[in-house]
Amino acid sequence: MRNLEYVKEQASAAGSAITVSFKFARGPWLMGAIGRIITSDACVAEGAQWLSAREPRFGAALQEVGPLPLRRRPDGFAELLSAITSQQVSVASASAIWARLQAVQLTDPQAILSATEDELRAAGLSRQKIRYARALAEASIDYNGLRALSDAEVIATLTKVPGIGTWTAEIYAMFSLGRADVFAHGDLALQEATRLLFQLPERPGERQMRQLAEAWSPWRSVAARILWAYYRIAKDREGIR
Repeated sequence: MRNLEYVKEQASAAGSAITVSFKFARGPWLMGAIGRIITSDACVAEGAQWLSAREPRFGAALQEVGPLPLRRRPDGFAELLSAITSQQVSVASASAIWARLQAVQLTDPQAILSATEDELRAAGLSRQKIRYARALAEASIDYNGLRALSDAEVIATLTKVPGIGTWTAEIYAMFSLGRADVFAHGDLALQEATRLLFQLPERPGERQMRQLAEAWSPWRSVAARILWAYYRIAKDREGIR
């Protein structure tokens, strides 16, 4: 029970941090627009405790995976550009490309729009990713304004940009904006982890995942953290490749 007790202790010990996140979510200009914002490990622990009480299989998973990661990231143009550069390449390749973009200061909208195609290709971007990067730069997204939009509005705004799909928009909402109740229903690792943890006969598709995840609201992004962590353990244990 040690890891579940850790979750309970962290949630209990950090009540002030959790209260702050409640106040932020309940501010007059945010009321009814967004739910909880995950700002600290204490918020993740609170969500994990709630999920464990609601669904014992999450509690069992937490026994195996231990404390969950916060996984908060910055928001803004650079984070989405980084996501675009990471598409369909290995983690190592994505890191190398991003390092080159940073080295030549091609990580803000004006720099992307001012750069020639040869300069962008020299930094490691394919022609398709150059098109996506320029589309993102030209979109003139109000990144501060995104913070005040509902989860659905955030995802709808981002997916209007070529190169940003639903999964990328959901991940941005979860980790760059800290939304507590967003879930990446099309994520294959989440689907497979759900199959294993809930002993389903086959991996659930996106539609079934949406139905299952309804029961995990308002902490669906914490449920995702549990399932991603559980997937890594189950992959090693069961030899999934």
